[in-house]
Amino acid sequence: MAETFFHEDEILGKAYDARLIRRLWGYIRPYHLLFFGALGLALMTVGADLIGPFLTQLAIDRYIAPVKTSLPPEARANGVFGMALLYLLALSLGFCLRYLQNFMLNVLGQKVMYDLRSAMFERLQGLSLAFFDHNPVGRLMTRITNDVDALNDFFTSGAVSLIGDTFTMLGVLIILLVESWQLALVVFVVIPPLLIVTAFFQRAMRDNFRAIRVRLARINANIAENISGTQVVQLFNRERRNFAHFDGLNRDYRTQSLRSLFYFALFSPVVNLFAAVATALIVRVGGGAVLSPAHVLSIGALVAFLQYVERFFLPVRDLAEKYTILQAAMASSERIFRVLDEPVTVDDKPQPEPLGAVRGDVEFRDVWFAYNPGEWVLKGISFHIRPGESVAFVGATGAGKTSLISLISRFYDVQRGEVLVDGKNVKDLAQAELRAHVGAVLQDPFIFSGTIASNIRLHESGISDARVREAARFVNAQSFIERLPNGYDEEVRERGAGLSVGQKQLLAFARAIAFNPEILLILDEATSSVDTETEALIQDALEKLMRGRTSIIIAHRLSTIRNVDRIIVLHKGRIVEEGTHEALLERNGYYKRLYELQYAESLSKGA
Repeated sequence: MAETFFHEDEILGKAYDARLIRRLWGYIRPYHLLFFGALGLALMTVGADLIGPFLTQLAIDRYIAPVKTSLPPEARANGVFGMALLYLLALSLGFCLRYLQNFMLNVLGQKVMYDLRSAMFERLQGLSLAFFDHNPVGRLMTRITNDVDALNDFFTSGAVSLIGDTFTMLGVLIILLVESWQLALVVFVVIPPLLIVTAFFQRAMRDNFRAIRVRLARINANIAENISGTQVVQLFNRERRNFAHFDGLNRDYRTQSLRSLFYFALFSPVVNLFAAVATALIVRVGGGAVLSPAHVLSIGALVAFLQYVERFFLPVRDLAEKYTILQAAMASSERIFRVLDEPVTVDDKPQPEPLGAVRGDVEFRDVWFAYNPGEWVLKGISFHIRPGESVAFVGATGAGKTSLISLISRFYDVQRGEVLVDGKNVKDLAQAELRAHVGAVLQDPFIFSGTIASNIRLHESGISDARVREAARFVNAQSFIERLPNGYDEEVRERGAGLSVGQKQLLAFARAIAFNPEILLILDEATSSVDTETEALIQDALEKLMRGRTSIIIAHRLSTIRNVDRIIVLHKGRIVEEGTHEALLERNGYYKRLYELQYAESLSKGA
């Protein structure tokens, strides 16, 4: 499912999908009064717009150029003035109704967008890590920003306006038939070729729109990827190559956008041409009817007829824009609902088992795990860690060490076997309750924008300022924090920009102490890229963190785990050795070879 979602921008959806409209109605329903109010105003606006030509007809036939009249000139002038006032009143009424309609639609759009963004954000936070393994951040950002904005355009200027335009065309056709069915047939002669041309433009604009959406998603994904990897880009002098790649994507997007402008620019003159042909035919046929001795048609009726025809073609001119808005809404809603419908692969049971007081007992029983079906990362792993025990896992890259942390925290579920905490299967526990007792110090700790204090407590109201300071002192972080201009209130930029690697690690340790977990997960690679003084502070903080807690260390450097209670050696997803540092060295096995390899490497670097 996740991989399908990755390529979803290539899917060619329908221009109109009743199923998606029904789902969107679910978000409109709480604000149905706004929707139906705007719809009612739209219909009233149509009535106000269509009454104008009728008033023009009355003014001409009764007062300006009547065939027969007994009215004196002054009465005719007053009559024209009255018709003009009524026409102005109709225009003013249409203006007020259109203003109220637009206001209500924009309020409706903002409310629906708020609900959709909230639903998407909540859904994304609840999805398992497997989903994010296969979906680029740039494309997900497109869902929350561009796609939601496309739906906003649909609600504010598409849906109700499309209904209003439809009623306008129907109303005009009915009025034309009532006024003169002979002249109406003249207009109907133009409609079939107009529909054929409109259908051609719709298909062309639909294909072009899809191409634009695909290229926009590619641009967003590329921008997000390059911004996140700026350091690597600059380090390897990839600026020109990456710009050349982005320039290609950008040119492709520009080409499709210019093609879209071509269709838009061409469609309106084509419609104007049909409107001009219809007008010419009406002038020819209608003029003959007016000039005939029997006066089959009045001058006022002919003028009104021309005005109604103009009003008929106005919605047709807007059809290109409305169709694109509808197409964008369908495509965007399909992508949004794909996110909202993404199955939660790691979910709580309806009635999860309470964890209770946690001792920190961790056990794996014949665990088999794979990120992708059939590609086993862990194969029949079994071990037992007693409360308060410190255990390190070592092995070559790809041996499956880091996967253990994800399984204990239940970021993924095992395919076979069981992961137990205090004798209870983690699948039977509520994820939030389980993770409340598990802390992790990762290789690259994530620092959020905010203050130093908010990054330690993560906005947890139960952690007081005194506890924040105590945690920072406990892990030796207070020295650099107090040197900052604003101390614990110092603002931290995105991802901790401006802080050193060691400082970010110390903040992560302080965070772990503040939340006081019974089970601690550590990647010792955290200390691999800091200076000697900072490393000493971090090692001291690690020892304090591990004291009295069940500690699981994913070890990359064997020199940091000599004093743990037990070492478990992984090789190709299986446990091959287990014991203390000294016992494993005496065994002359896989661990000793790893140790000697690292020792020789450190000597060569020292030389």
